Formats: sequence, C-alpha cells, structure tokens
Amino acid sequence: MEYYSWILTFHVMAFMSWMAMLFYLPRLFVYHVEHSHKSEFVEVVKIQEYKVYKYIGLPAFWATLLSGSAMLIINPILFETGEWLYAKLVVVALMTAYSFSLEYFREELEKDECKRSGKFFRAYNEVPTLLSILIVAYVVVKTFSLLFTTITIAFFAFIIYMIMQQPAHKDKKD
Repeated sequence: MEYYSWILTFHVMAFMSWMAMLFYLPRLFVYHVEHSHKSEFVEVVKIQEYKVYKYIGLPAFWATLLSGSAMLIINPILFETGEWLYAKLVVVALMTAYSFSLEYFREELEKDECKRSGKFFRAYNEVPTLLSILIVAYVVVKTFSLLFTTITIAFFAFIIYMIMQQPAHKDKKD
C-alpha cells in the first residue's frame, strides 16, 4: 500500500491549503468591514476574497475531501481503530459547514449587504483554529478525549468572549 502514503501526503497538503483559506478569508472580511468607507480599498479586497475562496479554498476543500475519502475506502480498517476517527469526521463536517458559511458571507460582502461587524469576523476567525486543533489532536493521538475536547472548546469560547468584549475598531478616516 505504498500509494496510500502518497494519498496521505496529498491529503495533508490539501488540508493545509484549505486551512490557509479558512484562516485568511475572515481576516479579509475584517479589513473589508472596517474600511468600508474606502471604496477603492474595498474593491481590491473583494477581488482578494473571491480569489482566496474560489482559487485556493474550494479546490483545496474538494482535494481534502476526496483524498480523505480515498484513504477510508482503501483502508476501511480505520473505522475499527476507535472513536477518534468518528470524532474527526464530526469536526470535519463542522469545518465544512464553516467553509461554506464563508462563501455566504463573501457573497453578502460582495453585494454590500453584510451587516456583520469587524468584531464578529475577528471572533469568527477563531473557529478554524479550534477545529483544526481538534482534528490534528485526534489524528496524532488516535484517541478521543472528552476532557481534552471540552477544555479546548472552553478555551476558545473564552477567547471569543474576550474578543467580543473589546471596544469596536475605530478607523481613522483619510
């Protein structure tokens, strides 16, 4: 099963590319919202948002999903290795929903109809970090720990709470 290692390598690289989009796109949304009064800047950011999602994120998502599915088909014994795989698949489903939610927000921002704040997108930007930590931990340790999962979620809930308590960003108008 030498080819399995090649598929795994491709899967990890695709996952890293998908994560790059999940980390960066909400940051672009922050810039977009907080500088909405600068029309030329916003037009450039809209192009960046589109390209990051359509040319990096979406292909990387499909590559991750297809290569992960291929690994499960080639090596179905993975389903017998413990709860960690099922926990990972649940988190991957959440990450998939998050990924598609970014396209929803991107389209709202494209049409200038988004009512979310920069603070919201700063907090929302923490979600992929939480999800990726859970996925990597489950895969590396090959176990599911309710304690680890609960502590990690609680920690990120605290971070998001602290972000939401910060005063709104005041941009100096040119």
